[in-house]
Amino acid sequence: MNFDLTEEQQVIADLAEQVFAGEVSVEGLKAAERGEGWDPALWSALADANLTGLCLPDTVGGSGMGMVELALLAQAQARHLAPVPLVPTVIAAMTLAEFGTPAAPGATDELLAGVVAGSALLTTALAEPGANDPLQPATTATPDGDGWRLAGTKPAVPYGAEAAAVLVPARLPDGSALVAVVRAGAPGLTVERERTTNHQPAATLHLDVQLTAADVVGPPGDDAAEVTRWLFEHTLAALCALQLGVAEGALAMTAEHVSTRQQFGRPLSAFQAVTQRAADAWITTEALRVTTLNAAWRLAEGLDARRDVAVAAFWATDGAHRVVTAAQHLHGGIGADIDYPVHRYYLWGTQHASALGAASPHLARLGKLLVVS
Repeated sequence: MNFDLTEEQQVIADLAEQVFAGEVSVEGLKAAERGEGWDPALWSALADANLTGLCLPDTVGGSGMGMVELALLAQAQARHLAPVPLVPTVIAAMTLAEFGTPAAPGATDELLAGVVAGSALLTTALAEPGANDPLQPATTATPDGDGWRLAGTKPAVPYGAEAAAVLVPARLPDGSALVAVVRAGAPGLTVERERTTNHQPAATLHLDVQLTAADVVGPPGDDAAEVTRWLFEHTLAALCALQLGVAEGALAMTAEHVSTRQQFGRPLSAFQAVTQRAADAWITTEALRVTTLNAAWRLAEGLDARRDVAVAAFWATDGAHRVVTAAQHLHGGIGADIDYPVHRYYLWGTQHASALGAASPHLARLGKLLVVS
């Protein structure tokens, strides 16, 4: 199995690294945390480098790339802890580009063009209250005149107050599905702002919104379950890529610390217990890399990736937590000092693990898939 990047993918990875390394600073992160929780100037810089439109079709100004390339962007973003809405915006835009709104072709083109230009943010409302199964949404869409009435509550929507539109999976009365585009300011939409563990903005959405056929992504009904699954699996894979970047960044900072910090006249890296803990973290990070890139590649190729995504999500939830915890421990007391940068990797790892969901549901889903196959 060959996980080498193509020449084009390596160029994209290098460009993303260059942009994030050049634009992100500790002082900038502190300013974002004190302010709105994200960096609009950095988002504009990504758009100027055509990275926000990298995975969108050329008809709206994008570059036509896919899930592997988005994973590389997300990995670089998290390695530098860049506070921008890359994953929710691009995943939502890719979903719109993939399935469209059949009742009104081209109705969302201005949103996609806005993503490419860096002038519009999009997001997805996948989290559910209670059991939190995005494939079984509690939000309902009931027939109402020529359209539907969308009703329910969606918690923890990333950039929910900042987005120009949000994709909302819902359940029809017959148990089939519908995915709606709800635009900012829609009558019946109430937005309750939240702040997350890693300081980036989120919101709870209270929905009592009238939908028309032009607001529906793909066909409603049984076929819409495929749209929901596509959205869910691509989001999971992108979150796994974020966790990979978090693990890489935490591990690099830890390696620097234990190589330079002296104890009893020797660097910390000379002590066996330290090197063993760091080696375990490195092995876990490499497992994260293999499983994430495999899931991203299968999704990009249009292959059945349900098992691969579940495996990657398990490692991203469980493994990344072990890496960032090891980084905190190996920094000793300085790891608990919020004026020192390493604590942010722990916050990001914790936030993304929450968004991914606990490890056990991913294992349970994987087990069911293995039994069926």
